[in-house]
Amino acid sequence: MNSLIHPTYFASIAHFVVIAQSHEVVIEMEDNYQKQTYRNRSYIYGANGKLQLSVPIIYSQKNRQKYKDVKIFNEDNWQLQHWKSLESAYKTSPFFEFYEDELRPLFENKEEYILEFNMKCFEVVCDCLQLDATINKTTVYEKEASDKTDYRSLVDSKKERPIILENYTQVFNEKHGFINNLSILDLLFNEGTNALSYLESQKLP
Repeated sequence: MNSLIHPTYFASIAHFVVIAQSHEVVIEMEDNYQKQTYRNRSYIYGANGKLQLSVPIIYSQKNRQKYKDVKIFNEDNWQLQHWKSLESAYKTSPFFEFYEDELRPLFENKEEYILEFNMKCFEVVCDCLQLDATINKTTVYEKEASDKTDYRSLVDSKKERPIILENYTQVFNEKHGFINNLSILDLLFNEGTNALSYLESQKLP
């Protein structure tokens, strides 16, 4: 299967199920930015349940703006806040310390553009997962994908195809039960070296 996806901020597990089960992954680089999507946010499992992490951006809705041209608003100390949230949520998980040194630089080095930052996050996560995918990037925007399965809808929380994942042990399971399809970081910190096998075994819609 060849798949077309949007790069997002620490993408959902469903995104990585697509990637793990694809012969080739094509990443959409030429679309316009849309607010209220996973392009600049992800969800983790905190002590009080589902917790949203949002990267602040500089964006005007008056003019259409290419995703690749949207800048991060770095005046806020959002990176430190996000890292503290991850530590609080996952420091007791089995694999947080195992991946911490690879991930921490993403929250220390400032990036100017959200798309570039998301791509760096994607590359680091692929390394952590030991996921060796064939990755290509679009050079023009196509409304209808040709020769590829279009999973770009996964970027939109309102339009995404529901993917029901198998349960795995999460840190706060006993408090709030299993929460489906969080950021890939949740799977990584809880399942570690088993995460790739988990992704390959899930059913895609």
